[in-house]
Amino acid sequence: MVGGQAVMEGVLMRTPDSYAVAVRRPNGNIVVKKAAWQTITKKFRAAGLPIIRGGIILIESLMLGIKALTFSGDIAMEEENAKSGKNPSKSAWEQIWMVLMLIFSFAVGLALFFYVPLLITDLFNFESSFAFNVVDGLLRLLFFLAYVYLISLWKDIRRVFEYHGAEHKSVYAFEEKKELTVGGARPYRTLHPRCGTSFLLIVMLTSIIVFMFLGKPEGIGDRLLRLAFVPFIGGISYEFIRLSERASKNPIARLFILPGLWLQKITTKEPDDAQLEVALVALRSALDLDPQVGDSQVEILTRAV
Repeated sequence: MVGGQAVMEGVLMRTPDSYAVAVRRPNGNIVVKKAAWQTITKKFRAAGLPIIRGGIILIESLMLGIKALTFSGDIAMEEENAKSGKNPSKSAWEQIWMVLMLIFSFAVGLALFFYVPLLITDLFNFESSFAFNVVDGLLRLLFFLAYVYLISLWKDIRRVFEYHGAEHKSVYAFEEKKELTVGGARPYRTLHPRCGTSFLLIVMLTSIIVFMFLGKPEGIGDRLLRLAFVPFIGGISYEFIRLSERASKNPIARLFILPGLWLQKITTKEPDDAQLEVALVALRSALDLDPQVGDSQVEILTRAV
């Protein structure tokens, strides 16, 4: 399987053996960083077991995605750095600041999607752990949906969502064994059952069921225990995503896939041909094919992301 992620003015594509990030420079050229890569689940048998592999792949994808986003941000800043005469390489302080910002972002995310819903649910004074976990889960889902909708209103994020659509169209072209060109990818839709958006929605829904078995949290320890179960929840959700893709043509199975596809109508937008070209360059590079797709000049960087 191949998959990817949209970044700033570009796309990350990953295959079982490598990955590539293609980003459109301010001058119109496409720059690509590529490296060999293999998931730990393929290197160690125990790591590849069902449920366990999902949590590991979730963490790997997160780390790889952060690196790709950092690279795309650096490319986006090249023009400004050139105008100001600033050295494009990061100073030690800038690297420390980036790490601190990532830690802060994770802390805000955990607070918004895990801790705040718990605090609000506590205000209802539910005696039943079942009622507590249902309301807590629905609040968490509501926060997630509101967050996705609100960021979709941001112009820069809309550009990322267009590249997200380009990524899906390119993957469809590969899966259907079509020519990996702009013309070959353009006819496909932007919604894909194996999308990270669908995965996150399934994580939210699965967490409601898993947390019911943990009962009603009474103290800090119980709340931290819930966080410890997040990789397990991710593992279950990953298996469901794999199963749903295989059964996507079954009418009954499609009913379970539809909510994730509906949500992708927010997180994916129709790309233009230039964005499709970038996604296809990333995919062809990850597949060890000639990255050239259109007329844009493609620059291949040898160092890993």
